[in-house]
Amino acid sequence: MSAQRGNEEQEEKETNTEPGGDTAEEDGGVPGGEEVRSGSSASVKVVLVPEGHVMTVAFAIELSIHELKRHLASELRVPADVLQISLDGRAVEEHKSLMELGVRPHSSTRMEMSSTDPSFHPLRPLRPLEHDSMPDVITVQVEADGGVLQEVVVEIERPRHQKAFLGGYRHRLMGVEYHHAAVQTLPKRRPDRGVAVFSRDTQTVELKSQAQQCPINASTQMTGIGCYVSCMNDSLVTPGKYTTADEYHDRRLRAVIRLQTFARRWLAQQAVDHLRKERARRLAWLEMQERRRNEEKEEQLRDRRNRWLNPKRQEDFNLLYQALEKWRNEEEQRISSSLRGAERKAALCALLDQEMDLIAAIGRHHIAVHSDNYDKAVRNFLDKSASPHQRRAADGRLIEIETQNTIRARELRDLYDSISLTTVSQEQRLHFLMTLKHTVKEQECELTRDIMDLVDREVDLMTRGVKSAKLEGLRKRICTLLLQYIKTPAFNPEVAKLLKVPQNPSQLKNDMILCQYCHRYLRLTDFIMSASGSLNRQCRQCARLNNIARSRDDFTFYKSILMRLRADEQRLNAEAKIPFLLKVQDMQYLVEAVWASRSALSASIDLYNLVFVRWDRHKDWSPWNCILLSKEETSAHLEVEDIHTTYDTTLIHEIERKHAQARRHFSQVPVMSEHLDTHPAAVLGNQLVSKPITMAIVKHTKDITQTSDH
Repeated sequence: MSAQRGNEEQEEKETNTEPGGDTAEEDGGVPGGEEVRSGSSASVKVVLVPEGHVMTVAFAIELSIHELKRHLASELRVPADVLQISLDGRAVEEHKSLMELGVRPHSSTRMEMSSTDPSFHPLRPLRPLEHDSMPDVITVQVEADGGVLQEVVVEIERPRHQKAFLGGYRHRLMGVEYHHAAVQTLPKRRPDRGVAVFSRDTQTVELKSQAQQCPINASTQMTGIGCYVSCMNDSLVTPGKYTTADEYHDRRLRAVIRLQTFARRWLAQQAVDHLRKERARRLAWLEMQERRRNEEKEEQLRDRRNRWLNPKRQEDFNLLYQALEKWRNEEEQRISSSLRGAERKAALCALLDQEMDLIAAIGRHHIAVHSDNYDKAVRNFLDKSASPHQRRAADGRLIEIETQNTIRARELRDLYDSISLTTVSQEQRLHFLMTLKHTVKEQECELTRDIMDLVDREVDLMTRGVKSAKLEGLRKRICTLLLQYIKTPAFNPEVAKLLKVPQNPSQLKNDMILCQYCHRYLRLTDFIMSASGSLNRQCRQCARLNNIARSRDDFTFYKSILMRLRADEQRLNAEAKIPFLLKVQDMQYLVEAVWASRSALSASIDLYNLVFVRWDRHKDWSPWNCILLSKEETSAHLEVEDIHTTYDTTLIHEIERKHAQARRHFSQVPVMSEHLDTHPAAVLGNQLVSKPITMAIVKHTKDITQTSDH
């Protein structure tokens, strides 16, 4: 059968009347459901006004326009009474058929259809856009009986299900993939050859087992009448010792025992070798752990020594002041124990002078480091403001976006770098100053006028031959004013997001606090917030000066313990919260007040070697589920399954007492009280006695806190 498509050209955007897949069936009926012959149908193109979409349907020419409207209304999901069909600009009567309108069989006609109520019932096509490339109706020629070609109108049917993936293959050289496709045509049936190929007899196997014994002929010959057999090669056989069944079984038993002896010896050798290897591996692991601990301790000491010799951060200067305080105490004790009277006073005065000299040296070094850090901070600030915006694309690439503000910030950064240069010629310096003057004179304000006055002054002094060394102060003033110009959002909008002080004064309404020591109004971020949520009325700078002048404490030990605790808990439980709620001061309280700065097992006082681990390793870490141990003891403690059967009862009660002390302290913290156990274990074994005592202590502590606040 041969088939070819009709000559239907899709001049407009056609819309399918039956949404679905890509199968085709012959037009054996009409939309109304009446049976019509294949030779009395025609293709009707209905243009949806005013969208211009085209719907093509195969319709019987004997049916009326009313039945066509009913079919199109069901396809468009609108009432049939709101549809109006016209032909050549004139409305068509509903009782007329296509034949009465002059439509011939197997031909096509074009009609317009509009809605009388487009607001509530608009005409919209229902077929997806991806099916627009396939026509709705095709005309094919089939060969009928007698070799006569007959035209048949075929309407494309699109089922809604998706075809299954049947696999395929890939070309090894070109890399092109070919997929197997499902078709509607049934496979061609093979002709019957008259032979039964699906028979049970051909698939059944019969098996039979039967023993066979072949006959063997044997004969002997001996000396007789008329026959002589020589006996020269005969051998004399004498009977040996008779072995009884008991002797045979006893010999087999001894052989089995001997084999078992050798086998057990081999197994014992294997077990001993395994134990020897495990012992060597264990000793190697212990040696590696000991070497790692020694390396960590040496690294800490080396880092501490480097911080002494070359301090760069505030923690490094705290370490210097702590070492100075330790040296002063030792010298004071030595003087007090060895000298008396006027000699003791003179020695203490000399000690005071030495301490003042050391404090002055530390202060000078701090000023130099602060100057270097200030230059680095300015450089980082300018680089951040001039950096382009970065966005992550859908494919994971990092995209940099340049805006007008970033370009402006980059120009100001380059200008600041040029003005900050000291080793330039006089011509280059004049060029940089003129560029600065032309840049700032675009905005008229007091700051820009000051900058232009300083620029004119330097240009005037340079033209008079003043040396560069005498212009150093003037140039620093120009750099300072230029940096202030760059930090102004009105002149450089990109720095608005980097400034610590917000430009909107309303944001400072509830964010300013008075420091009770320096009597300055500072932002909330300039004060230290404890884990209890209470705000210290002393700003960070006053706290630093107070520490330098009085206590001279160094929190490096407690900070390293807290950092290691957070890393360990993050590795064990990614949702751990309590270690990240604690501050360095809270860790200092735990180490000093609760655990007395020593290991709970070995009483080691080396803070470099102490770490916090879980007391019960099956529960998350908390101040009431922890123990302070040395690094050598942590690995053995974490292998303990049952605490009460491993440790002594006295040690367990002592640790539970420390846990109760930590629980009473941190129960006053709102964010920590959420993680407290509902029914904590009694410390002394009697919950009825311990619970009122704990609440009384907490209440007394709160009263003391409130009194101190007043």
